[in-house]
Amino acid sequence: MAKRKVDTENRGFQTRWESEYMFTKVAGKPVCLLCGESVAVLKEYNLRQHYETKHADKNKNMDMEQRLQKAEELKRGLKSQQALFKKAKSQGQAAVKASFILAEEIAKSARPFTEGDFIKNCMIKVCDEVCPEKRQLFLNVSLSRNTIAERVDQLSINLKEQLVKKGKDFIAYSLAVDESTDISDIAQLSIFIRGVDSNLSVTEEFLALRPMHGTTTGHDLYEEVSRCVNEMELPWEKLVGLTTDGAPAMCGHRSGLVAKIREKMQEENATGELTAYHCIIHQEALCGKALKMEHVMSIITRTVNFIRAKGLNHRQFKAFLTELETEHGDLPYHTEVRWLSQGKVLQRCFELREEICLFLDSKGKDTTQLRDEMFLCEMAFLCDITSHLNAINLQLQGRDRVISDMYSTVKAFKTKLTLWETQMRKENLSHFPSCQTMKEKLSTSAFPSTQLADKIGMLAADFRRRFADFEAQKSRLELLGNPFAVDVESSPPNLQMELIDLQCNDALRAKYAAVGAAEFARFLPGTMPQLRIQAAQTLSMFGSTYLCEQLFSLMNLNKTSHRSRLTAEHLHSILRISSAQSLTPNIDELVEKMGHHQVSPSTSNK
Repeated sequence: MAKRKVDTENRGFQTRWESEYMFTKVAGKPVCLLCGESVAVLKEYNLRQHYETKHADKNKNMDMEQRLQKAEELKRGLKSQQALFKKAKSQGQAAVKASFILAEEIAKSARPFTEGDFIKNCMIKVCDEVCPEKRQLFLNVSLSRNTIAERVDQLSINLKEQLVKKGKDFIAYSLAVDESTDISDIAQLSIFIRGVDSNLSVTEEFLALRPMHGTTTGHDLYEEVSRCVNEMELPWEKLVGLTTDGAPAMCGHRSGLVAKIREKMQEENATGELTAYHCIIHQEALCGKALKMEHVMSIITRTVNFIRAKGLNHRQFKAFLTELETEHGDLPYHTEVRWLSQGKVLQRCFELREEICLFLDSKGKDTTQLRDEMFLCEMAFLCDITSHLNAINLQLQGRDRVISDMYSTVKAFKTKLTLWETQMRKENLSHFPSCQTMKEKLSTSAFPSTQLADKIGMLAADFRRRFADFEAQKSRLELLGNPFAVDVESSPPNLQMELIDLQCNDALRAKYAAVGAAEFARFLPGTMPQLRIQAAQTLSMFGSTYLCEQLFSLMNLNKTSHRSRLTAEHLHSILRISSAQSLTPNIDELVEKMGHHQVSPSTSNK
């Protein structure tokens, strides 16, 4: 005989049981109003037996009306008690949630974990003045150093879990890898991922920061990247691109990171080919060295250092500029690491060239070189061309940059170089304002336009050489950039039929014109699967290691000589939180996982 199931018998609680047996229904279960015990099975026999064996003697002299009154009083007391527990539970959850929110803000602002105690003291002082009756609620928020450290780790783990979940939906992904050294001389390997799912939505997030205490050979880099990819459960066959800083350990043909990853993909029987790029921004910055004008920059650097290095000279120079009522009141420093600073130093020195010479004369320094007309012409040219290089550098920077757009920016700059070279040979200085100024002020010698045109030609040649890798991918990049202008006949056979359908579809052509190349890929219909896969692969590619460079700046803000207790794990957690872009920590989920734990005031003050 089958066992009876109580849940299927549809037994209902009867109101008369409240006065007869002093029971009420709480969360679907009968609960005794006198002792608080609950009965497992909602059955009148069970309620009567409980009442008669435990409470009959206490209430035997009460009539029915008295029983009803007492039942109502007990019910009100129970509801009041439940409300109190619910309020305490809610306040506990709010305190925990508040500690998570503040921990996230502390991590994002690169503040030390001990800042939590300072914030709490400020909160209590404000509370005492504004709402003293709420003081206990603020005391319940734990913001001790250990609590903040624990919360930051939990937030980081939550973000990682979200990324792992998203990674399972990627149909293509690429990695950006760069290496730098922190304040403790520990090599840090930064890894970012850019993945595209079946809806052609792009996710660009921090993957890992791996400290490397030993050597940093190609094999060492590969071991760390491989471990990271496996931990995130990312399939090797969906890896499309790898962008690096171009160092030998990264790009070595036999034992570099790129070579090792290609070997790994062959072992995993990956059908696709890994496309490796040297960061576009690095390439562009290196192209500037093709001008071979270090002799000009060295004179400028020596002059700036003479003025800025000694406090007395610096103060006197600023006072001198104030006295002359110049537009600028100081000179900036230049450092090789900060590429954009060179343009700013050159521009300021050119604008203050006469004032600088006067100041150096007053100090007894030789200014022959600084007054030489050929030097001034070269300085003006370097000022203008560096300004153009800085402009393209800024265009290439930023998050969520599509590689086809970055390629178009470089392609446009190469075309500009050709134009500038032609114009320079004709002494047309429309796009070189500093050179135009110098040409108007020349006394005897002619402006060296032919020599400077040759410099532009050298720069253009170096751009073509360094960006040859991107030229090899020209057809793929143009397919994403403007699929309606692609020559069908020269396209891969597996794309030709779909390309014809696409180019003949007026509705899709109108959509492309409305949303642009980057967004248009998401509107490709499911009837064009090959084009969608091609678009996903191209969208997933990194054009630069800008995100890695940005992460190293965040790392240097957090890991300083004043934060010696910051561990590698905590640094990793902080950077994951502060660099998150499309992901946000699910704080409500974390509070729920903690089991609605309410922090006591004594704990919070430890």
